[in-house]
Amino acid sequence: MRLISVAFVCLALAIFQPMGLAELGSMVYVHLLAILMLGVVMCYVTEALMSYVVRMPATLDNGVNYIIKRNLRFQLINTPLEALLICTYFHYPMSAIGAPDPLSPMGFLKTLLLLAFCSFAIGLYWRYKFRNRYLALELEETKRLNEQLHTMQQQAELHAKAAEAAKLATPHEESAQPAPLTQATPTIVLTGTTSETVTLNVADLLYIEAVGNYTKVYQWHDDQAHCDMLRTTSRQIEEDLKAYPTIIRCHRAFLVNLGQVDQIVSHAGAMQLILCHTHESIPVSRSRMAAVKQAVQS
Repeated sequence: MRLISVAFVCLALAIFQPMGLAELGSMVYVHLLAILMLGVVMCYVTEALMSYVVRMPATLDNGVNYIIKRNLRFQLINTPLEALLICTYFHYPMSAIGAPDPLSPMGFLKTLLLLAFCSFAIGLYWRYKFRNRYLALELEETKRLNEQLHTMQQQAELHAKAAEAAKLATPHEESAQPAPLTQATPTIVLTGTTSETVTLNVADLLYIEAVGNYTKVYQWHDDQAHCDMLRTTSRQIEEDLKAYPTIIRCHRAFLVNLGQVDQIVSHAGAMQLILCHTHESIPVSRSRMAAVKQAVQS
């Protein structure tokens, strides 16, 4: 990528020949070849500055907007450095033939303007390339996450059926082992700070939403969604449901039951969870994306 970008700059220098480069004759192409190699080295110097000084390492994990922002800052740092490198390099051969000094303020300004134009054109090109590359990776990851999600749900359903069959086969025997976390039939009672309670079938839970001082609990039963409200915090309910690994926090205001998620949708760094019955979309905050992916994958 850096080689292509610097080669584009060298091509522009060969065409426009600023700073009186035409006076070097055919030797200008030899010098431009040297500039090509030095320019790539300068790009790696800028990469080091971006990673350790600006604290923006090169990664596709943070989304396409991060990449675009990083490339813009890379160009703001790299363009003046490349202009200084070019002017310093041509200072010696140009001085030897008595040509105007490219290292002068006017020569540096002309070179900087030419490189700024090149950086703008290169930036548009790489922005398009990076966006396409990131969207392709995002599409592939979303497809894989949906496959893992459906596999997880099928396994949970099989565990629930096996547990139910074992219970019917031995109705009077108590198991010495605790019930599996994937069992779909447990019912718990959630309480608020006042006297109200909500009886919750864990398998039927759709999602939980925090609204001010209250928390809404959405369940699916009798072929429709039901909403109950408690005067409590979603943090407290999250603590009450921590024994059920399919129920995770995906947003500051939302807990969701992965067993009731029909599809995971990602676009341009944003993620949403589409529910099975209601087809509502539950947002996933950027800070929670890794946790949601880990929950699905594990």
